[in-house]
Amino acid sequence: MIQEYEAEYEPDATRRDAGDAESSRASRGWWDRNADEYQTDHGAFLGDDRFVWGPEGLDEADAALLGPVESLEGLDVLEIGAGAAQCSRWLAAQGARPVALDLSHRQLQHALRIDGGAVPLVEADAGALPFADGSFDLACSAYGAVPFVAEPVRVFREVRRVLRPGGRWVFSVTHPIRWAFPDEPGPEGLSVAASYFDRTPYVEQDEAGHAVYVEHHRTLGDRVRDVVAGGFRLVDLVEPEWPAWNTQEWGGWSPLRGNLIPGTAIFVCERE
Repeated sequence: MIQEYEAEYEPDATRRDAGDAESSRASRGWWDRNADEYQTDHGAFLGDDRFVWGPEGLDEADAALLGPVESLEGLDVLEIGAGAAQCSRWLAAQGARPVALDLSHRQLQHALRIDGGAVPLVEADAGALPFADGSFDLACSAYGAVPFVAEPVRVFREVRRVLRPGGRWVFSVTHPIRWAFPDEPGPEGLSVAASYFDRTPYVEQDEAGHAVYVEHHRTLGDRVRDVVAGGFRLVDLVEPEWPAWNTQEWGGWSPLRGNLIPGTAIFVCERE
């Protein structure tokens, strides 16, 4: 779970139910408040035009989960939860026609800061995509939207709707096994502290009890069933190993933990 906060308040962390509307409000507010700090802290690692699937540093240029790099030219691609649109910018450099969508206005302002609007940007909720049926050849999301929504099947069905037949949908999330361990990069994060099967959302709330950050846990089996219920066929499930070159810590991700337990799960899906 990636957590970074403004200094003026310390939210109360708990586990409780959080519906779709509350989760959406919390995500928009959290990313608008924290976008500047996030881009300052992680912008160098993400790059301006690099497609990285997670803290391990798995690069799409090497992984080709969307397909061979040479096949991307001329394809319409939707990036969901794009942040500052780093992945979309890489796709554009390969000759694709990307559209970067994010819930956070401030994150998209960072995209404008980087490229001046070279990549089309759309501010919208992943559960209600403002595009016509069959608008895209591919859809992708690197830690965007999916971990933060209460109803992932709704998002998947929307993605399926806007994809053309045979279109690929690839998304990465926190590996579900991580939820059983404390979110700490050091040795204290190596002991199981909670039930892997407890799906209660992780919520940070203000003094009034209003959620300011929500992340939803699904087991690995839940994720597979959600993919199928959303109308997709699961082609591959990638669990990146921690590479020797990556010495950085990112929240609870670290070389220590990454060499022992998976931190990211990437689902490669295709529309029937």
